[in-house]
Amino acid sequence: DIRALMDDMLETMYDAPGIGLAAIQVGVPLRVIVMDLQENEEKNPRFFVNPEILPLTEDTAPYEEGCLSVPDVFDEVERPTECRVRYLDYDGQEVEEVATDLFAVCIQHEMDHLEGTLFIDHLSRLKRQ
Repeated sequence: DIRALMDDMLETMYDAPGIGLAAIQVGVPLRVIVMDLQENEEKNPRFFVNPEILPLTEDTAPYEEGCLSVPDVFDEVERPTECRVRYLDYDGQEVEEVATDLFAVCIQHEMDHLEGTLFIDHLSRLKRQ
């Protein structure tokens, strides 16, 4: 059941602690992401099933990223500053919205996992050593 998976992923993400987790990071080869940007102390979980990203701008900005798959490694990654995201939510409803700021960074980072890419793959060879 996808909902049970998303609930388990959310618990794993909070325990880590992190702000986003893709199903592949817990060994499940499904296109599922959970996220909670916790802009204040209150939990605000988000669920993304079969997400797609549609670019909106060529403008990019650096953002320091880390990853639960690569503990204790942080570095700046250049990503588009905004994108359109289409996905099914927790209840299976189709949603399309514009992601900006931390939401844009996080959804692109988690989508990379679904495509087999880690944030360190965006770094120069020299930085990866």
